[in-house]
Parts: sequence; C-alpha cells; structure tokens
Amino acid sequence: MIRPKRLRAGARVAVLSPAGSPKEALVRLGMERLASLGYEPVLFPSALAAGPLYYAGEVAARVKDLHDAFRDDSIDAIVCTRGGWGTAELLPHLDAELVRSHAKSFIGYSDHTTLHLWFAQQCNLHTFYAPMISPDFARGDALEEGVDLASWRCALEGTEPWSVGEREGMRVLRAGATVEGTLYGGCLALLVESLGTPWAMRMPEGDVILFVEEVGTHAYQWDRMMLHMQYAGLLERVKGIVFGNMAQCAAEELIEKALLHNLRNWRGPIAIGLQCGHVNAPNVSLPLGVCTRLVCDDRAELQILEGAVS
Repeated sequence: MIRPKRLRAGARVAVLSPAGSPKEALVRLGMERLASLGYEPVLFPSALAAGPLYYAGEVAARVKDLHDAFRDDSIDAIVCTRGGWGTAELLPHLDAELVRSHAKSFIGYSDHTTLHLWFAQQCNLHTFYAPMISPDFARGDALEEGVDLASWRCALEGTEPWSVGEREGMRVLRAGATVEGTLYGGCLALLVESLGTPWAMRMPEGDVILFVEEVGTHAYQWDRMMLHMQYAGLLERVKGIVFGNMAQCAAEELIEKALLHNLRNWRGPIAIGLQCGHVNAPNVSLPLGVCTRLVCDDRAELQILEGAVS
C-alpha cells in the first residue's frame, strides 16, 4: 500500500468537513491545539459551511475541498473537523488517480469510515482512524484530554513498531492464541451499510485483524451488525477482533455478553475497550492497512509491526 510521508514540524495540515457541519468555536480551538504540536493548520473554504440540512455544504463544495487538499503539494495531511453524516454522498464524485498521485495522510473516524474504505480499496492508501478537530482536539481544558499524543506521534510521525494495550483501555474479552494480520475496520454501522453498494467493504488479501467501534448502540444492534458481517463472509479471514471502548454505547455489560454469544462459533482471540473513535477519553490513533499482532492471553495488546508513513 502507499505510505504517505510522515508529519514533521511545520507540516501544513488541511482542515476539512466532508460530512457534518461543525461549530466554528470548536474548530478554532481545535486548530490552535493542533498548531501546538508544531503543525500549520489550513482551514479550507467549505469547512465551516452550515447546510443544507446537517451537511457542511453541498456535495460539490465538499468534493472540491477534498480534491484541492490532495492536489495542493504544500499540504502534508488532511484532518476532518468532525463526523456526523455525509461522506457517502461524495463517493461517486471522487478522483482515485488524483489521490494516488498526491498521496498524503487522511485523518478522521466515525462517518469517515466510508472514506477510509474508499481510500484503501480504490487508492491503495494507508489512512488513519484518529482524532478529529472538534470532538477531540477541542475537548476539555487541554489537548491531552481529547488526544492520545503517544499513538498520534507513533502513527503519523514515526516509522518504528509500537503498540497499544492496557494503558489505552484494552482488555481480554476472550483469550486465544497470538495472531497476526492486516489491521482493518472502523465504525461498525458504516462498514455494514456499505454492503450491497459499489463501494462495499472488502477484506484485504491474507489474514486480518478487525477493529470495530460504535456510539449510542444497544446490545441487539451490535449483535445484528456482527451477524450481518458473518453472513456476508467478512469474518472468514479475520484472525482476531479488537472492539472499541463501549462507554458511549448502551448497557456495556450486556453488549459484552451479546458479542460473546454472537461470536461463539467464530474461533479467535477477542479484545475490547480500546479508546479509539467515539470515546470520552484521550483518543488513540490507529493506522489502517498495516501488519499487526494481537496478543490476548493474560493481557490484551495490539502491536503495530510496521509504519504507515515513510
């Protein structure tokens, strides 16, 4: 896969809103904190657009911002202001050749799972399921309340192996043998809703470590979506599963029981609790498409075995 260049001091980072309309005050604060890491945030024209409905501007304007950010060789990375809903509208209008020829880091989560899939499957590009401007960089009274700085720097600035584990909330849900595979996944609802479309989720070649997380979701909804993935054949090459932190979902203990029931006939180690995505904690950055190792015995640890940047 294509490895974008790692971020360095002075890197210019485009700030975009491919989905929902953000609150300007949070964007401004988040950009200040992004700048404190040594980067230069660049607010793109439609990033603060309000409407139509809950979107950050019309489809054409959001597509233009995304294309212009990739086309501009002075821009080193792209970070989204927030998620919400709307990136799926962009898919028929995106230029894969433009992205491949101007590869750079794309950063976001939630609704941007749709774009992570598209970048991986249409452009062969590593991307980052990682903190966004409004919900994470602008959270609380300090940068560290919303952003896990250690994983951010390892994922986006480094090329050496690293790992996440107990410190980042991970624990064993079901123990099993240590397994390796390509890290893939995102927000579960978006993965499932892609099925049946021209941009449906396809697992990478070889073995896979699946990461999935959600927000505001009940146990039966987790059960239903995971069953959908199994019926679609998406777990056939999955060797290990990492679930996100469930604190933003409903009835965390019941969800764990539902997942163990759902996966009773699937054999493999399962970890849970990783503080990545929709979390009320320092948000962990994960590079998608890299080779990883999942340890799930007396502890849970996800080892990132290769860099996603060059």
